[in-house]
Amino acid sequence: MRTRSRLLALAGAVLLGTAATLTVPGTASAANLVDNSGFESASLSGWSCSGGLGSVVSSPVHSGSKALAGAAGDSDNAKCTQTVAVQPNTTYKLSGWVRGSYVYLGVTGGSSTWTTSTSGYTQLSLSFTTGASQTSAEIYLNGWYGQGTYYADDISLDGPGGSTDTQAPTAPGGLRSTGKTSSSATLSWSAATDNIGVTGYDIYQGGTKVSSVTGTSATVSGLAASTTYSFTVKARDAAGNVSAASDAVSVTTSSGGGGGTGFKQAAPYLYLGWGNPPAPSTVMNATGVKWFTMAFILSSGGCNPAWDGQRALTGGVDQSAITAVRAAGGDVVPSFGGWQGNKLGPNCSTPAALAGAYQQVIDAYGLKAIDIDIENTDEFENTVVQDRILGALKIVKQNNPGLKSIVTFGTTTTGPNSYGNRLIEQSKALGADIDVFTIMPFDFGNASTDMYASTVSATEGLKAKLKSTFGWDDATAYAHIGISGMNGVSDNQETTTVQNWTDIRNWANSHHIARLAFWSVNRDHGCPGGGLQETCSGIAQSDWQFTSITAGFTG
Repeated sequence: MRTRSRLLALAGAVLLGTAATLTVPGTASAANLVDNSGFESASLSGWSCSGGLGSVVSSPVHSGSKALAGAAGDSDNAKCTQTVAVQPNTTYKLSGWVRGSYVYLGVTGGSSTWTTSTSGYTQLSLSFTTGASQTSAEIYLNGWYGQGTYYADDISLDGPGGSTDTQAPTAPGGLRSTGKTSSSATLSWSAATDNIGVTGYDIYQGGTKVSSVTGTSATVSGLAASTTYSFTVKARDAAGNVSAASDAVSVTTSSGGGGGTGFKQAAPYLYLGWGNPPAPSTVMNATGVKWFTMAFILSSGGCNPAWDGQRALTGGVDQSAITAVRAAGGDVVPSFGGWQGNKLGPNCSTPAALAGAYQQVIDAYGLKAIDIDIENTDEFENTVVQDRILGALKIVKQNNPGLKSIVTFGTTTTGPNSYGNRLIEQSKALGADIDVFTIMPFDFGNASTDMYASTVSATEGLKAKLKSTFGWDDATAYAHIGISGMNGVSDNQETTTVQNWTDIRNWANSHHIARLAFWSVNRDHGCPGGGLQETCSGIAQSDWQFTSITAGFTG
């Protein structure tokens, strides 16, 4: 397959090269617009080479003391590019001296020319005319697969210079991972600004440019499984000005063994029936968070779902909030149950009936995931209801391929208690196919609890239980785990500080768990010494600080 594709590519290149020789000669030269055209700076300044395969050498050179060497191999043609500011509707002449087998010179999206095999330097040249609104052109050099190192020197682009705009865009902000597989990573970021306008973004893996896009998201493919990569993004404008790099984000690709759920979610709780709820778009714009766990779906009488057991699924504030979240590029996962209220689990008489109640909510919003918050004596400590919930989730998963199911429950500092262990065991016995087991590591009963250490200890206990129950390895068990904390002061006067939550988030990322949440966005404001409050955390913090930290969860 590779040999055939190379031959087809070479045939296409011959046609391009032939076409290039027929191009009408350019207008009179005005200047060489190429930066570092002879590589005499002894660096690749102005140039970007794929795979890190470009270097500057002292021999062989065409003139001066330096030249470019591109180490083309079996999987990378060592393509080196430079973006140059040009004027619209103008003819330019591109030329350069090259040495090696199958060396190419061209303009991205336009003409190219090439040489076969040369033991000495040969000049390549072509002309091209810019489009009616074109203000930049990317020129390139590359070798060919498996043909070995090529050399280039004295590259020239003759013609009038482009825009006098010398102001670079601002650096893109909020770079984050929004998805990954065993061989790819999906990234998104906030738009950069420019005095005239941003025209595109370049994505770098380490120091190597791996993709260019015009929007504010990209998927980088061809990655290795279970490997950590560092990415940055730069913005560029029509004049070829390039911004500083964004802050880096690290992404660890999924295991190639297929043991994980492929589901990653940073989704703090938002409760519209309590605690002066904020507008979701306000929080999203301030923090970059995309998902919310919407609380709570209860029974409005019998086996009928409603928000807080009172508000209809459609036509009210809850649906409006979900619409606003989605309009801002996010999504929600409704949470069924909670600590108190009239819940569906005890009211629906059979697993099928309960599955029907869940399905009403799934259909109302076209959901991708649901969270069943199993608490208190009426659900968590009621084995009949536990089994009813698990049976209902099995039915729902069978009827909704691709839907992710989450169960959320309390924990001790060392892992699930007897009811939590039973829930896990029964999920396997009943074939419930739960995607994420989320523990709530707070309300341990001691105000002096170290919340970071206890959260890690509780999560490791859950991991051990999942491994022993399902026979999973560490990576697969972590990929089925969620953490749902409580920001600031808890019901038991424990305190999760901003630093605690940052450390928990970092630990969650490094162990590649599936989900991170906290109770709640409503409380994500500072009120030092305020104790347990509905509208603030009881500690010193910035507005939305816990949400911002959570938004940095990538799994």
